[in-house]
Amino acid sequence: MMEFFTALAEQSFLQSAVIAGVLASIACGLIGSYVVVMRISYLAGGIAHSVMGGMGIAYFLGGSPFVGALIAAVISALIIGLVKLYWQAREDTLIGALWASGMALGIIFISQTPGYQVDLMSYLFGNILLVAEDDLWLMAGMDVVIVGAIALLYRPFQAVAFDPEFARLRGLPVNLLYLLLLCIVALTVVLLIQVVGLILVIALLTLPAAIAGHYVRTLSSLMALATLLGLGFTSTGLALSYGPDLPAGATIILLAAGCFVISSLFSARKKSMQSPETPRK
Repeated sequence: MMEFFTALAEQSFLQSAVIAGVLASIACGLIGSYVVVMRISYLAGGIAHSVMGGMGIAYFLGGSPFVGALIAAVISALIIGLVKLYWQAREDTLIGALWASGMALGIIFISQTPGYQVDLMSYLFGNILLVAEDDLWLMAGMDVVIVGAIALLYRPFQAVAFDPEFARLRGLPVNLLYLLLLCIVALTVVLLIQVVGLILVIALLTLPAAIAGHYVRTLSSLMALATLLGLGFTSTGLALSYGPDLPAGATIILLAAGCFVISSLFSARKKSMQSPETPRK
């Protein structure tokens, strides 16, 4: 652990990795709370895995895979959201089709990219140590957009998340807010891909908020605690992976998953101790 902190003071790539973890954790805590409350992790999973197609096309055309992922994520979010709202009978089929075809399309385009071959492992499982400075600025800009949207639409989003029927009766544009929220989820997914990759992105999006849900009851508290937990997981995971040269993304997720299991057991035991004993016959 001390080796990591010594290297952190000297190595710019480690400093960039920590900054990337901070930026990802902010979005992770804010949007992951909505994903957990609304139980739409499967929708987020469909969005996450469909972005591979956009990344592959961007690579093939010589553009930024980050921008390709962003465009593909937003398009997928709108398609999935519209099907969820107006064509629920085929929702799971469409998500599965987008999930599989996006991955396949990305692999095909990357394999046909002239001149060099891209390491797919870095996109599937992430490599926070290779985040470029330009990507950090783009991540920071996306964070500003996400925080700004949450600040402006906190109460409408809260109404849609907890009671959409009541929100509709209040005259709120529920469908539009739902689609906008999915687009923000898409932005967050692209942010987290930089840290843990496509395969593990849903875990980092949901685990901090799920753990926070064991201890707090308000949405604002959930967001705050989930953000702090995300910061803890990303920074500690980086430190733990540095010495033995382990994959940083996978280490971050294993740390978060372990804490989730421990927290779930602790929360279940606490509830059982607080519940009244069943009267004997």
